[in-house]
Amino acid sequence: MKKVRFKKWCMLFKMITLALITFLFVQCKKGVNEDVVKGFDPSKDVVISDFFPKEGGVGTNLILYGSNFGNDLSRTQVTIGGKPAKVVGVQGSSLYCVIPEKAYDGDIKVSIVDESGEQLANAEAVDSFSYVRKWLVSTFLGKYYEVGSDFEEKEGPFDDCGAFKGILWFSFDPKNHDHLYFTADGNSCRMIDFDKEYVSYFRTGFGRTSIISWRTDGDQDMIASDNHASDTKYGNYIFSRSSGFTQKEPVEVYARGVNGTMVHPNGELYYSRYRAGDVRRYDFKTGEDKIAFANPYSAIAVYMVMHPSGNYAYLIEYEKHFIMRTDYDPVKKIFKTPYTIAGAAGSAGYRDGVGTNALLNHPVQGVFVKNPEYADNGGDQYDFYFCDKDNHAIRILTPQGRVSTYAGRGNNGTSGYANGDLRTEARFNKPQAIAYDEQRKCFYIGDAGNWIIRKIAQEQ
Repeated sequence: MKKVRFKKWCMLFKMITLALITFLFVQCKKGVNEDVVKGFDPSKDVVISDFFPKEGGVGTNLILYGSNFGNDLSRTQVTIGGKPAKVVGVQGSSLYCVIPEKAYDGDIKVSIVDESGEQLANAEAVDSFSYVRKWLVSTFLGKYYEVGSDFEEKEGPFDDCGAFKGILWFSFDPKNHDHLYFTADGNSCRMIDFDKEYVSYFRTGFGRTSIISWRTDGDQDMIASDNHASDTKYGNYIFSRSSGFTQKEPVEVYARGVNGTMVHPNGELYYSRYRAGDVRRYDFKTGEDKIAFANPYSAIAVYMVMHPSGNYAYLIEYEKHFIMRTDYDPVKKIFKTPYTIAGAAGSAGYRDGVGTNALLNHPVQGVFVKNPEYADNGGDQYDFYFCDKDNHAIRILTPQGRVSTYAGRGNNGTSGYANGDLRTEARFNKPQAIAYDEQRKCFYIGDAGNWIIRKIAQEQ
């Protein structure tokens, strides 16, 4: 009887011991799994079955579909094109991340790691993400000063050339594309040498240098304009190429308040006058100076940009916040009375739209850029990119008169200084000057309020 009881107690003890060991093992295993990564099963493979979207650029939100991703952000790692991607969400069969910069190769890999960073499992997608190189804003030249009193102006190499106040107008030398000049109103003019990577002063001797343009014949000498307030002083001067642009001769016509100039392919000089409210035509061959047309308003700055064909030009009416177009009469060899193409005269604001439905706020320099998408359509092949100064943005005007925002203003429309995505990240502060570099395929922006030059280009 005692043996039977002893055997029963032994059997009961073994069962209790086994149950306890099993319980402890299960709890221990459960604890280990939770410590490794929540929701991750180390006995199963991590699988990437699909992803969306299939293409995009830096900052694109990417969703990965599959299994056994776990649900612990701290233990989930993703690389795309060999670049670490920010993981913003993970839940078992789905994973959310952001495409990193320069993820050119596009291969997608997911890794599950332990608390020490050691890899526990990994997976790679069969297909690759198609990385699209985005156009981004960066800082090209000049030092950004958070404290304005620290400002320093000087000549120097690209990495030590100080900052630039009042950048107003860019102009490439038509015979040397490595030389980009800019005016700065009452501040110092400069010459940017891309070959030597050096920024130097360009001295005109004027109190306020407004515009630089170029003759279209002969040596293609420089024309620089003196924006003074006298009725008995010359407003435009020719700086000879033969002298290295150090010697100048006046265009012998008195001109007060010259804010805009342009030269037609035929060689005629057109210039605007602030107080007089007109645009005049000067003939270099005959010396004749006459009015081309009256501007609708006087006492406003009118900037002018010639279309590459010479068939028309845009008049940028700064204080009245709109853009007019003037067509060229090839028979009479003169520009005709202009008409509104974008913006509403006298109405400052911000709105994308067509014609007068669009709103601008102190537009300044613009540049025509050929759009390859228009090649099959015939007609005008150029879009017009311009600085919308007090909207802190770069806008686009199409040949059909549609205005859209290309860069700046982002989510909240404020000014500032930030690089990155054209709309969501980049910020400008009163941009005035713009140039398109056909050789390097990029834009340069005179960010006047930040005292620096910005660059808009595709990722390299």
